[in-house]
Amino acid sequence: MSNINPDAAKTQTAPVDASGKKSHFKRFWWAYLLAFLVVATVIIVPSVLLVAVPKIAQQKLNKAKLTIDGISVTNTQTDSLVMAINSTIEADDSVHATVDAFAGTLYLADVDPPLAFAQIDFPQTTSSATQAVNISQEIQISDQSALTAFNKALLSSMSVQVQVKGNTHIHVRGISRSYPVTFDKTVILKGLNNFDGISILDPSISARSSTNNFNGTVYIPNPSVLTLDIGNTTFTNYFNGEEVGQTYINNLILYPGNNTFFATADIKQLPIINALTQEPFCELKGKLPFQLSGKDVVNNGQVIPYFRDALAASNQSITIDLSEAAKKLGLPTECIDLSSN
Repeated sequence: MSNINPDAAKTQTAPVDASGKKSHFKRFWWAYLLAFLVVATVIIVPSVLLVAVPKIAQQKLNKAKLTIDGISVTNTQTDSLVMAINSTIEADDSVHATVDAFAGTLYLADVDPPLAFAQIDFPQTTSSATQAVNISQEIQISDQSALTAFNKALLSSMSVQVQVKGNTHIHVRGISRSYPVTFDKTVILKGLNNFDGISILDPSISARSSTNNFNGTVYIPNPSVLTLDIGNTTFTNYFNGEEVGQTYINNLILYPGNNTFFATADIKQLPIINALTQEPFCELKGKLPFQLSGKDVVNNGQVIPYFRDALAASNQSITIDLSEAAKKLGLPTECIDLSSN
């Protein structure tokens, strides 16, 4: 009788044929490749679109250079003004993209944290190598103190840092969706340096009145790229720490470069006459040092506090040569010994 167990025989299987597997793969390789491509498409492509492309787009935007060519502030009123900015953006044009229009906030970046003082709408731009971006719009002033702080820094400093920041979207050519990006650039603008170099040319003195008794041509240098429509401006005059009168300049508009304005003043005459003939100022031969401090600014019939308070924040030093004006009045400009009288 045979010793083979019929049940055991049923459970035995034949060895796997390796050559059969190879033959199967050769016949259906295209199916495996297709499956791999499907998996790669499902996993890799979304990762590129959702992670890599936005990161590259933000990097390209970060490397773009913003240059401010000019800023014009006109039609100044108490609660509004018109701001125009001419700028240039230089970017890497190897990736063709479009950046949506956005609201950009302007910050004074010389303080910590940066102080927002205005908001302006930037238009849609492209990734051109060089692109002019010119903007002009009326701005409603929501924070007088912030705008005043910026104007104080602009007036008193050799330079100020302005940060332009706003959230927008970028469109890359060939991709249907847009990606959120942040436009964040800081530029350095030349300041007014406290009107360093201000002077008065051809001063004239009248001895017949206590008001409107002085006039001359005021020279004011503006090393910045800003045009400022300030308005009718009143300065308080100080000499040797004493208030001696007020100076008036009407329609004060500062353009980049050299500016001249006709000015009139109400000046106390006695302190000036004494200084021309008594020590120590008589040794200056008629060239007397004054200080000016902003007192009032009115434009379009409205008070302009953000210019008035900035001009009042620091004194502007000015030396006035009164030798010729005094000579015409027969006043001496040399030291006189009064001890013998």
